[in-house]
Amino acid sequence: MLAKRIIPCLDVRNGRVVKGQKFENIVDVDSPEMLGKYYSNVGADELVFYDITASNEERKISLEFVEKVAQNINIPFCVGGGISSIKDITNILRKGADKISINSAAIKNPELIRQASLTFGTQCIVLSIDAKKNNEGSWSVYVKGGREKTDLDAVKWAIKGVELGAGEIVINSIDEDGMKNGYDIELLKKITNSVNVPVIASGGAGKMEDFYKAIDYAKVDGVLAASVFHFGQINITDLKMYLKDKNIQVRI
Repeated sequence: MLAKRIIPCLDVRNGRVVKGQKFENIVDVDSPEMLGKYYSNVGADELVFYDITASNEERKISLEFVEKVAQNINIPFCVGGGISSIKDITNILRKGADKISINSAAIKNPELIRQASLTFGTQCIVLSIDAKKNNEGSWSVYVKGGREKTDLDAVKWAIKGVELGAGEIVINSIDEDGMKNGYDIELLKKITNSVNVPVIASGGAGKMEDFYKAIDYAKVDGVLAASVFHFGQINITDLKMYLKDKNIQVRI
């Protein structure tokens, strides 16, 4: 069994790491490279950086912070936000990122997933899905940082994304984002039961038990969180020891 990954998520706006609730009430946290270096030193397995306003502002991702992060950390990291072409992906990977994450652009042009996976390998291509429960009891996919609803069903879109070549799925619950009430286990289970690539849980972690439930109940491969790490509510080393005590395989 592969070790489960603990992944801090760093939302970047105007070159700074920020955090909010349900994509609103944004507050400043730190610089990407300094926070990235801190997490690299305290045992994070991987990092994810999202330029959270790039898609909505219809601009390219800031490459300056990507290069700075690569120079300061020694663990893999993924970058997303505003990526819409093979050229964008090339530029980000050249600056030192290990993976790229696509969301809005993949919905607009699903062939980008296939082209990217054929060009760079599936291991580099992460499909990020922002999902919100609808009145029918399923989950709708949203784009532009959770601002715009699409006609896509989250589970069906995850399946399609993997068929096109996505090597990993990050599923983020908009309902739970920043609320610290726990991950959306029901949604996660539907995704992990439907695809055969690693699935990363995002949105809702508030206590150590939430990470355990996502791994044990929903069988995710990694757990992603932001505010509980950024504001010191959960220490990554302590979290790993807690999970290890519950017979979850983690890298210590």
